[in-house]
Amino acid sequence: MKVKTQDYGDVTVIALQGELDADFTELLRNTITNVTAKRRAGLVLDMRAVGFIDSQGLELLLWMQQHCSENKTQLRLAGLDENCAKILEVTRLDNEFDRYTELAEAVKSFA
Repeated sequence: MKVKTQDYGDVTVIALQGELDADFTELLRNTITNVTAKRRAGLVLDMRAVGFIDSQGLELLLWMQQHCSENKTQLRLAGLDENCAKILEVTRLDNEFDRYTELAEAVKSFA
């Protein structure tokens, strides 16, 4: 998985590329921790290039949601493909996250 961060005002976008699985849990935890330490108002996970989420990835998403909440940073997911959206639906996690079809829409939602 590749991870790239970019700031838009008080919102940080973390673009993910690859599969959201156990191999990258530590990298993503560190990235999220660094972003929330900066006291950003919002964090958007750009999921357009993520094709699969395994159980560890789901656990990581839940951890991100809790960690962001504890650090007063709002989390949004953007650009989930059909497969990843179905995984969230089947696991009944689809209502746990604010999801947006378009990245720009997710970033603008903090305004």
